Amino acid sequence: MKLLKIPQTRRNFVIRTIKRFNETGGVMDRARTGHPISITTVKMRKVVRSRVWRNPQRSIRKMAKELKISRGSLQTIVKRDLGLFSFKKWKVHFLSDKIKTKRLSRSKVLHTRFAAQGLDQVPFSDEKLFTVEQAFNRQNDRILSKSTSTIPDEYRYVKRVQKPLSLMVWAGVSSVGRTPLVFVPAGVKINAATYNELILQPTVKDLDEMMFENQPFIFQQDGAPAHTANCTQEWLRTNIPDFISKVEWPPSSPDLNPLDFSVWSILESSASSKSHNSIESLKQSLTREWEKIPQEMLRTAVWAVPGRLKAVIKKKGGYIE
Repeated sequence: MKLLKIPQTRRNFVIRTIKRFNETGGVMDRARTGHPISITTVKMRKVVRSRVWRNPQRSIRKMAKELKISRGSLQTIVKRDLGLFSFKKWKVHFLSDKIKTKRLSRSKVLHTRFAAQGLDQVPFSDEKLFTVEQAFNRQNDRILSKSTSTIPDEYRYVKRVQKPLSLMVWAGVSSVGRTPLVFVPAGVKINAATYNELILQPTVKDLDEMMFENQPFIFQQDGAPAHTANCTQEWLRTNIPDFISKVEWPPSSPDLNPLDFSVWSILESSASSKSHNSIESLKQSLTREWEKIPQEMLRTAVWAVPGRLKAVIKKKGGYIE
């Protein structure tokens, strides 16, 4: 061991090698049982690694066909030998360099502001368009059956039409409560005037009494045109204690609003687990399921915002999943 400079921890390796030499007259591995490795060789691993490095979007099936090996052997090389996993692409908002710069600078300011003031007095708000159609997740919605032919049509298919009936909904959430859902009447377009009339005056103005026991709060809204209009910004300065202005909230940032990145999907999956025959049925289902969402879940989503702001800063304004 001293002569070959082998560590003490490899002592057994030296002993086994000497024993093998005395028994077989050489130091090569003994013949082993089983089929010898002929496909997942070192050479093949290098070839696969090189191909993946050139194009990580390669199909396992097509690459196996090109290399003339089985798909299972290639999967073994990719997963066991190279330690690679298959990940899905994410559909996200397009972020130009200008938007990334704004997201970075504004996220830094908000992160500092929330660290100093906390989040207990911040209601986050947003609008979402719901339809009467059944919510559907292609990845997670599965059916157990022996074959597709035995699955009834009502379970096998999720039906879609070109222009389903839809409903615009506004809501606000905080770590201590939530607003009632506000349903925008059919045919009404959300502009500065209707936003003021349907949402700001009847709901946002009384948030201190509704949610915060007459304590001051900091209202959040995104950069929709109705929100950034001068008359809307002036109304907020005059009528509520504090708010995140249009020059403070990061643009193109649904990944920073708890309603967008968490709450809306929870509500949609429960309220639209089946299709609805009318808008009124959809309203009733949304109202019922909205009240069922645990406040602890809303609190968790709200308190995830500082961490997500920090992630945006770390990614230099880039989008986070």
